Amino acid sequence: MASSSSQPNCTLYVNNLNDKITKDELKTQLYALFATYGKIIDIVALKGKKMKGQAFLVFADLAGATTAMRACEGMLFYDKPLHIAYAKSKSYATLSREDPDFVPPTAANASSVLQNGKRAREEDATEQRQAKREKSDEDSDEEMEIEDDDDVPAKLDTTSTPSTIPQQIQQASPRLLCTNLPQEVTNDVLSVLFQQYQGFKTTQVTWSPQPNPDGTRVKMAQVFFDSPELATTAKDALDGFTLKKGWKMSVVYI
Repeated sequence: MASSSSQPNCTLYVNNLNDKITKDELKTQLYALFATYGKIIDIVALKGKKMKGQAFLVFADLAGATTAMRACEGMLFYDKPLHIAYAKSKSYATLSREDPDFVPPTAANASSVLQNGKRAREEDATEQRQAKREKSDEDSDEEMEIEDDDDVPAKLDTTSTPSTIPQQIQQASPRLLCTNLPQEVTNDVLSVLFQQYQGFKTTQVTWSPQPNPDGTRVKMAQVFFDSPELATTAKDALDGFTLKKGWKMSVVYI
């Protein structure tokens, strides 16, 4: 269980992260891991020299943040154990939700707002980044999206596209099929989501031979567990999981 000297609040401070991965991939995989414990309204991960290996996750409520902290403290994430604590101060996202009249501090008034502040410099810089995008997020019920990388086209490896979709079966099986996956989902992304369940072995993400009804090309994946019982636990938890806005993953036995 994580220990934290800071007061419990909806924002978690996560460090000891692998700083070799890109910011977009880090945010995507942190969301995939932590969203199973509660609604996430923001993730801030900076790549500056002082912020390497650190991130802030803002949950919609304290229960979700606490559950996530207890469940994920020490969990291996890219071969490094996660260190998680409550952030030293509430995020601007949380303050805005609690007080509609809250105005994030600017350079002109920051000194008076933070007169009692012994906030860590890293958190201060991160909170200011959050302030710029919170007005559009207030009171939103939408799931946080996996960010699309519009500058890098998806590599279409047609050699890995099966000709058919594996047939669904009704009886429990150690092998699961995940469908309706966005193009940016990779084996790494899906592994982070499933590895929190006991008995997980591996994933195999491929292009689906059938596009969405609107013609969008999508992916599918096979996920392998040690036993049908362990696979069932993961299936029950993740069937219908929202990977990004408008994309609910389907999980069945095959």
